[in-house]
Amino acid sequence: MTITQLKYVLSVAEYHNFTIAAEHSFVTQPTLSMQIQKLEDELDAKIFNRSKKPIQLTEVGKRIVEQAKVIVDESNRILDIVHQQKGYVGGEFKLGIIPTVMPTLLPMFLNNFTKKYPKVKLIIEELTTEEIVRKLTDGHIDAAIAATPLENEAIKEKPLYYEPFIGLVPENHRLYSKKEITSDELEMDDILLLEDGHCFKDSVINLCRTHKADNKKGFQLESGSFDTLIKLSKEGLGMTLLPYLHTLDLSELDKKHLRAFTSPPPAREVSLIYHKSQLKMQLIKALNDTIDGVIRGAIAFSDVQIISPLQKN
Repeated sequence: MTITQLKYVLSVAEYHNFTIAAEHSFVTQPTLSMQIQKLEDELDAKIFNRSKKPIQLTEVGKRIVEQAKVIVDESNRILDIVHQQKGYVGGEFKLGIIPTVMPTLLPMFLNNFTKKYPKVKLIIEELTTEEIVRKLTDGHIDAAIAATPLENEAIKEKPLYYEPFIGLVPENHRLYSKKEITSDELEMDDILLLEDGHCFKDSVINLCRTHKADNKKGFQLESGSFDTLIKLSKEGLGMTLLPYLHTLDLSELDKKHLRAFTSPPPAREVSLIYHKSQLKMQLIKALNDTIDGVIRGAIAFSDVQIISPLQKN
């Protein structure tokens, strides 16, 4: 039995297809199939039911896969121990970032990080929170940046910053004359929202969920982009809420429509998250330190009310 054979088993278990598993393992399909067959012969047990389409695990195969994950993770930990001992910060690092954080935070730290850690191959993917949790669990990404808390026992969270919500209010709106606004003044049928899948939408709903939505405006619109919401709001179709960092690059004319919340303002907690069994902790620390170094100059808020991104029943 070899680590390589176990990795091939895990790949087939994930993709339910020998050909696709071989492609992701960077070997030919006959090589992968032969090695798995060798393992099955050695164990005198069938791991996969090849008569099923797609290929399915046998009952004993399910238990073998669970143990294989532990063995492969532990084998990877040996190299990680050596890297930590040497203080080496390098290699491939896969990072997921939610869409409402990516455009504002990434430009702030990416250049600094790549210059400081040139031996790191940073692979960045824009993912929803649901996709991030799944990929962290499956080991397809090493860490992620997302709104928290997620209340997932398998995932560790290191808060990076607290980002206040800011209101964008058109001139024809009842709140435009106010210098500051409160969450009690918000009405759900009056707010333009991001589409489903964006945790910022869920946070806004949680902030406003005590207020009934009657849809008085006669239409329902959800967008995947803050830019679209800003343009629609300026047309007088409703107010919207933005994360603080998204307001920094607005024009001076658009900034006249911004309204901060009274203290303590509602805010989202943005964290660096990773699986509890994660390796590459030296890389996670390097990323955390780099982001912390640049974000302190942009956000100086501490007295805030954290709004959870979790959907409430």
